[in-house]
Amino acid sequence: MIVSAKKVNRPIKILQFGEGNFLRAFVEHKIEIANEMGIFDSNVQIVKPVNFGSTKTFKAQGCVYTVLLRGIVGGEQVIHKKVITCVDGISDSYGDYDEFISFASSADLRFVISNTTEAGIVYDENDRFESTPPVSFPGKVTKFLYERYNVFGGAKDKGLIFLPTELISKNGEHLRDCCLKLCKLWGLPDEFKLWIIDANIFCNTLVDRIVTGYPHDEADELEKELGYTDSLLVCGEPFALWVIESTNPTVAKEFPMDKAGLPVIFTDNLQPYRERKVRILNGIHTSCAAAAFLSGLDTVGEMMVDETLRKFLEKIAYGELAPMVPLPHDEVNAFVAQVIERFENPFIRHKLISITLNSISKFKVRVLPTILETFEKTGNVPPLLCFSLASLITFYTDGQRAGKPYEIKDDVSVLEFFAGSTNVDAFLSRTDFWGQDLTKIPGISEAVTASLRSIHEHGMRHAIEEVIA
Repeated sequence: MIVSAKKVNRPIKILQFGEGNFLRAFVEHKIEIANEMGIFDSNVQIVKPVNFGSTKTFKAQGCVYTVLLRGIVGGEQVIHKKVITCVDGISDSYGDYDEFISFASSADLRFVISNTTEAGIVYDENDRFESTPPVSFPGKVTKFLYERYNVFGGAKDKGLIFLPTELISKNGEHLRDCCLKLCKLWGLPDEFKLWIIDANIFCNTLVDRIVTGYPHDEADELEKELGYTDSLLVCGEPFALWVIESTNPTVAKEFPMDKAGLPVIFTDNLQPYRERKVRILNGIHTSCAAAAFLSGLDTVGEMMVDETLRKFLEKIAYGELAPMVPLPHDEVNAFVAQVIERFENPFIRHKLISITLNSISKFKVRVLPTILETFEKTGNVPPLLCFSLASLITFYTDGQRAGKPYEIKDDVSVLEFFAGSTNVDAFLSRTDFWGQDLTKIPGISEAVTASLRSIHEHGMRHAIEEVIA
């Protein structure tokens, strides 16, 4: 038996670009709950934005599927299952272009939600208006909006609210700017450009939930437990956060997910929440992954049950990362505790070697700001974060763990540097890596050099034991 459930006929207020695991386990899950509670009343039309993949499985299951959330909450194991029925249908923007563009004429439509990956919101000067559809995501949006503008004669009340979830800074503003550039490129009327600005709301958003997707290793067992087959089954963690930035009260009024008790925050300033996530959750990953991997561990879960590495992680998180986050101390520490609980999730196997992907650019964004701010405020550099930088140097230069080679993935310039040099000052002075010459920060070169020496003389695990003693 294939998963099935009674679907409620609701207005389609949401057009969603992207059919991937994250949106289905994050956005649709919230909409389903809000609909059930009577807080919201909308179904979703999914649009497949890329010219590959298939919609066959969605259509075979009537766009009904299961979200399975598993993890640790408040120290207790939680397993939550919900069948999602709010997806009305799915359109291939290439194979079903006429169906896709027809939604521009819908008077019910009010929201556009998207996840086209970080590379999706880009301005492509080679995109063409006459294409059906244009290749880029902003191109599709611009043409869709132009169709809507013409259908409704430029009516101000027929603009849309955009809630992009792509993991880039100021995602809503960036999408709007790309659309306006395409208007200029395509020679579209100035009145239409003004309509984009005045009638539509482009919100910046921040999203957070670990979604692991279809559970291939457990599929047979879960199918027996569920009592049906679900080829669209998607798994994730219970934790979720959606921060939506807008100064327009219309957004919270028309999209009242918070009123359903869901973890959705409306704010006029997204930045503190972004800082918290990037510096804490992502910062812990980047500052600890290489050290833990070179200590013989393979996953985040293993790191959490290793006494030495867990202590290392907690000292970095509470002692060096948290104090520099621009939010109330108690709130930040509570977030750290929540992140640590998420890392303990036995249902998620997050490989440390995967976290090391592009570690230099990640360190620049996630960890370096904390080092610089700590120096500005205290006159000293944080010792454990400097140690983590030394562990990265070791990871990039050793290339082997217990006699077995491991794969290092990063930009060519980074790999070429480590292939020819292990000089600390040469590394720290690479302005193309860091955006500045870090040797100008008093104490950082000495701290990294001392940590590197300890790692080489004693091995990673013993060096960690010394630095956290």
